[in-house]
Amino acid sequence: MLPAHQNQARVILRRALPRFAPAYTHPPHPPHTHPVARPAPMIASDDPPAARIARDAELVYNYHRMDMPLRPADAIFCLCSLDLRVAERATQLLLDGLAGPDGPLIFSGGSGKLTEGRFAQPEAEVFAAVARRMGVPESRILVEPRSTNTGENVRFTRELLRRRGLSPRSFVLVQKPYMERRTYATFCKQWHPAAASASQSVAGDGEGEQQQPEFTVTSPQMPFAEYPDADNPRDLVIDIMVGDLVRIRTYPALGFQIPQDIPAEVWEAGQRLIAAGFDGHLPPAAEFAPSELGWLGFGIEVSKRAKRPRLFMLSGPPNYVLCADMFDKKTRV
Repeated sequence: MLPAHQNQARVILRRALPRFAPAYTHPPHPPHTHPVARPAPMIASDDPPAARIARDAELVYNYHRMDMPLRPADAIFCLCSLDLRVAERATQLLLDGLAGPDGPLIFSGGSGKLTEGRFAQPEAEVFAAVARRMGVPESRILVEPRSTNTGENVRFTRELLRRRGLSPRSFVLVQKPYMERRTYATFCKQWHPAAASASQSVAGDGEGEQQQPEFTVTSPQMPFAEYPDADNPRDLVIDIMVGDLVRIRTYPALGFQIPQDIPAEVWEAGQRLIAAGFDGHLPPAAEFAPSELGWLGFGIEVSKRAKRPRLFMLSGPPNYVLCADMFDKKTRV
């Protein structure tokens, strides 16, 4: 006999099959699992949709912001994007003396999906120009213009620092507010000496024996209601931070990040936002590790806003749902 939650899932599926696209088929799945329809999020009937979305988005946004106290560091590391306010925040911290009299200001970022048609140069070069205009000497600016994701921000900047003979023992990481937590989790995992030693192609430089640097993460200081602007529209911001919430849950199993707790109310807010159509930045299905997460089943539906198919998978208990883009595509934000 199947457990109660699996029997319930089968009933949900039979009632909801018309929601699936006509071409829906289900591939072989592990033993004792069943295709399931994604259960509707628990929503109060008297809650206006716009107000509910705003409240859920603020809850997820505040979770991503870590609000770590700032302290002096050997270097300031700015992760680049389309948001020049991040460059201004990093530059002001350097000018305020947070990296001492000669600590470097590092800008890391190539050209991504959101900046290819907007910037004529790599993101790091655009951010560095902001620092120069604000008065930072050229001798204190380091530019890494190749990276296309956070893991490459780590790897390529390590290589740059090694070539320059620099070994900072502490960093202030500067990022967009809703990417603080993902950035911190990635750096803590991928800058680890063991990971660095395994990825080095040149042995004998001794870096693999060094201790893990200390990381503090910060961002432009503004609440969610004030963050969206013409270059960072609200719907895009919600798409990205909901996708990153899913990555915070799934990436530790893939070795990309350290594990972090996600409060139930934050996860449920993210689920409601996905159900409302904020699914444009969900990870591709290939990034999921079902054997690590205990899936009960899966299904396919069409995104409300993007009008493209997405895969959803039910894990349980406690019956959380993770959605994935059905198209393998490189994303860069």
